Amino acid sequence: MLRRLTMWILLVLIYSLLKGSRDLIKKKALQKSTAAEVLLLYSAAAFLLLLPDLPKALQAPPAYIPLAALKALVLFAAYLCSFNAIKNLPISLYGVVDLSRMLFSILLGVALLHEPMGLWQITGTILVATGILLLRGKGDKHLTGQKSRRGNLFILLAFVQSFLNACSGILDKISVQYLTSAQLQFWFMLFLLLFYMLYAFAAKVRIQWRTALKNYWIFLIALLFVFADRLLFLANADADSSVIVMTLLKRSGCIVTILGGKLFFGEKHIGRKLLCAAVMLAGILLAVLLPA
Repeated sequence: MLRRLTMWILLVLIYSLLKGSRDLIKKKALQKSTAAEVLLLYSAAAFLLLLPDLPKALQAPPAYIPLAALKALVLFAAYLCSFNAIKNLPISLYGVVDLSRMLFSILLGVALLHEPMGLWQITGTILVATGILLLRGKGDKHLTGQKSRRGNLFILLAFVQSFLNACSGILDKISVQYLTSAQLQFWFMLFLLLFYMLYAFAAKVRIQWRTALKNYWIFLIALLFVFADRLLFLANADADSSVIVMTLLKRSGCIVTILGGKLFFGEKHIGRKLLCAAVMLAGILLAVLLPA
């Protein structure tokens, strides 16, 4: 039991570090290309990486493939929100706001999957909510002062993507009961690519192919996306894994985005954001390490 528990927790921790790195790379990619270009090209590149899984994907039960389509639709909307938030917010601030995803996941995990939530989990949730409220402090023009209305709009988008990603986490836990990790990832990526193509066509998005294809950050996103998501699907497939605990662990990747925001983008008010993250991570540790 301890060995299995350690393995799925390790997989989720690696996923969280890769996700934090992926957010930094998204920020870099968006400096050279539009959100639509990045979304379309990285999803196409990721799908190509998954083509070797086609034989396994064709063996998936047809009745459960719509679960992958639903997950793709949810994340399609989430990624549109997140890419616009990342492009217009400091990546360090986005990383902290993204921690709110755990609040949504806990509520969904308790309500839909009937996962236990004891005193320490409630305490941890309160600490995470406190850390989010601390973001309302002074000194960040994206929250107060100049351009506050525009800044708050993108913060709202960050919260929306957090909720949608929490819904995706629930779908993962349900889907892996009927589809293998390879099957789920292949069909999910295929549907996600189709949604992006339909969006680009309907919105008449102009793709600057020559510039976008030279943006190597996009292809690095695709590589990290495929590898990290496979780890997450494997963790979900473990019968002992918990959506609530997994979601809390995934939030530890915010440290990567906060420190990366300082190192690579010269962002300010890092100390306050680290304080907010520390409060949230304290809540996460309480909820994960202590019994429900």
